Amino acid sequence: SAIVGALVALSVVALVLSLVRVEDVTLPPTVKYGMVFDAGSSHTSLFVYEWDSDKENDTGVVSQTLSCDVQGQGISSYANNPPEAGNSLRECLDRALQVVPAEKQRDAPAYLGATAGMRLLREQNSSAAEQVLAEVAKTMQEYPVAFKGARILTGEEEGAYGWITINYLLDSFAKFSPKAHAWLRPEAANIFGALDLGGASTQISFMPKGSAVSQNEASEFTLYGYSYSIYTHSYLCYGQNEMLKRLAKELIVSSPSTRVHHPCYPKGYNETVPLSSFRASPCTAGSDPRLPLGDSSVTLEGRGSASGCRAALRKLFNFSACGQSQDCTFDGVYQPPLRGQFIAFSAFYYNFRFLNLTEGQSLAAVREAIEGLCTRSWEDLSSSYPKENPKRLPKYCANANYILTLLLDAYKFNETSWSNIFFQMKAGSADVGWTLGYMLNLTNMVPAEAPARVKGHRPSLWAAAVTFILLTLVLGLAALLL
Repeated sequence: SAIVGALVALSVVALVLSLVRVEDVTLPPTVKYGMVFDAGSSHTSLFVYEWDSDKENDTGVVSQTLSCDVQGQGISSYANNPPEAGNSLRECLDRALQVVPAEKQRDAPAYLGATAGMRLLREQNSSAAEQVLAEVAKTMQEYPVAFKGARILTGEEEGAYGWITINYLLDSFAKFSPKAHAWLRPEAANIFGALDLGGASTQISFMPKGSAVSQNEASEFTLYGYSYSIYTHSYLCYGQNEMLKRLAKELIVSSPSTRVHHPCYPKGYNETVPLSSFRASPCTAGSDPRLPLGDSSVTLEGRGSASGCRAALRKLFNFSACGQSQDCTFDGVYQPPLRGQFIAFSAFYYNFRFLNLTEGQSLAAVREAIEGLCTRSWEDLSSSYPKENPKRLPKYCANANYILTLLLDAYKFNETSWSNIFFQMKAGSADVGWTLGYMLNLTNMVPAEAPARVKGHRPSLWAAAVTFILLTLVLGLAALLL
């Protein structure tokens, strides 16, 4: 009877094992990391992103993990000392390695994209621009990351990637549905336009109606399984810093004196500028014969006139180049009719934040706020804003009037469409800018990682099998004892 009991037990064990199905079990997707340096004309920032390896329709679902502002000015300012351009990035690179796990670092793609400041330096001194990029690349290659290159973006790339960032953050491309447990494209997707104002250039990007995009100004993308064709244009030398230089130069050449009235600066504020500074940028055309020779200086005296400021700023645009064409902004540049809502970020946002303007304010209210700002004296402003950068504070009147001129006269927004512009710098927990769009688009170039699989058992069947085996063995031993 003991032998029979043991044989019965073994037979039952074999039967149960044959019933347990061995199958593939999909492990959770691994997390990937990437980093992008935004090397602008006035400063550089590093952004670290992460996304799951199993992508949605070949596009990674990317989120921002870190933002780090590099100390000092933009890398183009190191033209005479290129090694310092690379050294300036080290502090932020060290911070990035603190948030990216050590085992992920060597697989994390790292990019540096330089924008208008470096585009200007390349025009002025191409060898200096190449040396700066070489030193930046040398520094990044010293770190345990997958360095993918440092290059100068075109203005159209900068505009298009900003457009991608905005629409990604605002769920225009895809939105997660808890019910379907999947990313779905909104039925009535609200695609936003992008307005970017930097130190040396400004960009406008939007999806026009129908096929109104000129091939020279079109950018095409496939994101989340859908194709998009947008209009985007970048205006070099129309960023706010270069605008201020061009404005000062025009005021100086039209008033040959060592003391020149500046309508945009507050009363009581004086600024002395060397004439040689206008020869340092292609935007101010250093070879202009109207500029006085020599290294003498000129003092700009503030007059605090909003209307005089706007009149002076309009002279920086060549509106007559468009003739009677409706599909034209200025300088003879084609632009289809505006469409939809727009997010205005970077310097658009920071200048209007200083004016303490809230969303949804009418154009009349904005004009009134700007008028009030421009009439305030320098003594009043400096005492009212003691913590504001003293180099930036006297420029707000000029910047705000420039924004109005750019949006209304150049881009052709009006009293009605003004309400379609939203000034903001963040969406969710991520910064608005071109870097996230750049990273998001680059994930399309990396094949989706195949889900990792291991051999496993269904937990319920395995638990039942073990329980049944133990019970059978106990019965078999009991049979032996009996």
